[in-house]
Amino acid sequence: MAYRVFVDGQEGTTGLRIHEYLAKRSDIEVLRIDLDKRKDPSERAKLLNAADIAFLCLPDAAAQEAASWVSNPNTCLIDASTAHRTDPAWAFGMPELALTQRQRLRESTRIANPGCHASAFILLMRPLVEAGCVPAGTPVSATSLTGYSGGGKKMIEQYEAALADPGGQGQLLAAPRPYALGLSHKHIPEMMAHTSLTTKPIFVPIVGPFYKGLNVSVPLHLSTLGVGMTAERLHSTLAQRYAGEPFVRVMPLNDPATLEAGFFEVQGCNDTNRVDIFVFANEQTPPGEVVLMARLDNLGKGASGAAVQAMNVHLGLQESQGL
Repeated sequence: MAYRVFVDGQEGTTGLRIHEYLAKRSDIEVLRIDLDKRKDPSERAKLLNAADIAFLCLPDAAAQEAASWVSNPNTCLIDASTAHRTDPAWAFGMPELALTQRQRLRESTRIANPGCHASAFILLMRPLVEAGCVPAGTPVSATSLTGYSGGGKKMIEQYEAALADPGGQGQLLAAPRPYALGLSHKHIPEMMAHTSLTTKPIFVPIVGPFYKGLNVSVPLHLSTLGVGMTAERLHSTLAQRYAGEPFVRVMPLNDPATLEAGFFEVQGCNDTNRVDIFVFANEQTPPGEVVLMARLDNLGKGASGAAVQAMNVHLGLQESQGL
């Protein structure tokens, strides 16, 4: 039996990548909309209600509108926008979030796909907050370095045109560029909601002159985490939580390969649906310093790969199928 899948917003970066994943699968029938009807609400609504799985790869308001058109109780919506990520009526599309999350994804017909920066942050912080290693009220900061594909088609076109011309704007875009300096990035609400942190994190994203790849870094002073906290305990908590997870790999404490190379490879998970988690520590000088790091492919586990993974879980298929 082939499952019927419709991608609403199939021309965007996430939608195109989802199509690439689905094209390899014999168990999926992709429902396609005629190019001249892509903005026809009645045609889109018909396809949404005909699908077993419908991916919403749309801006927030458009995703909310499209969701309101679905009357078929058997259609499962997977929304790649920000619109529903903190809505308790929607299951958060991260199977690794909690031990009960896969069951929730199987039972729910409304799934909110996580954001790319948020995915890395949540996978780092949630187990530590749950285990009491990081008190929920701890003020934390996070820096995310990401490839320019995370900005969508317009940013991709801008970078590719500029980087082909080493002068002018190409010189400007060749350097990493921090953004969201109003400190109100759209991923912050889900970063708090799904880690149980009660103090808003200071979050600084940076776009770099490379196509894809993302790494979130969270620095911590051990002295702020309570008496007796060690890097070894932080690392073992993460390793125990993700033991057996097919797409999360906790690397050795003070990963020797990274330290030997001298530099961190942000693009080390590209073209995979994997997340690599690292703990680097200097406990020789009080109060003890730790940097937690998580890297992923912002178009894979950070977007389209995560959406397909959630679809597989919902349908009761092998979680890694097509990934």
